[in-house]
Amino acid sequence: MEIAKTGGSLAIQMRDVQADIDLGVDQLDRFALDDLPERYMVRGGEVIFRSRGAPNTAAVVSRGLPEPVAIILPLVILRPNVEMVLPDYLAWVINQPQAQRYFDSEAQGTNMRMIPKAVLERLEVPLPDLETQSLIVSVHKLAKREGALLRDLAERREQLSSIILAERARAGRKKELVQ
Repeated sequence: MEIAKTGGSLAIQMRDVQADIDLGVDQLDRFALDDLPERYMVRGGEVIFRSRGAPNTAAVVSRGLPEPVAIILPLVILRPNVEMVLPDYLAWVINQPQAQRYFDSEAQGTNMRMIPKAVLERLEVPLPDLETQSLIVSVHKLAKREGALLRDLAERREQLSSIILAERARAGRKKELVQ
């Protein structure tokens, strides 16, 4: 499989699947893929699960993709029934520490860790009503954003402190350090 300079299909690879990041077409590569069956294509709103490696995270495929996107194995496509579970909520549940501990306990393989589809299917997913699911996802996203802003603020405070201290050091009297 090689990256296509022009044409080809956009594809989601394992490296593209990260917790709390919706998958859009911006970061995807195009590959010269033969005709793939429809079951390996996503159009938006699906959840992609990393069944190999660690961590076994899930990400939501952004809605309204400009074209179908291929999934490269060993990724697993979850097509949630949106009348029961929101894709963002399902991904959130999969990415929670409790689910990650479950995957750790059920993982197979020593060299390349793998989560079989049957293990994923047995994952217990609490299902509050859709409004509650939406609120959980919204609060989670706000908390992640708050964390990012606090880290940015701390970094800027440190930079400001360094600037102030450097200016203070330069404002002091110069003394000969070597006699």
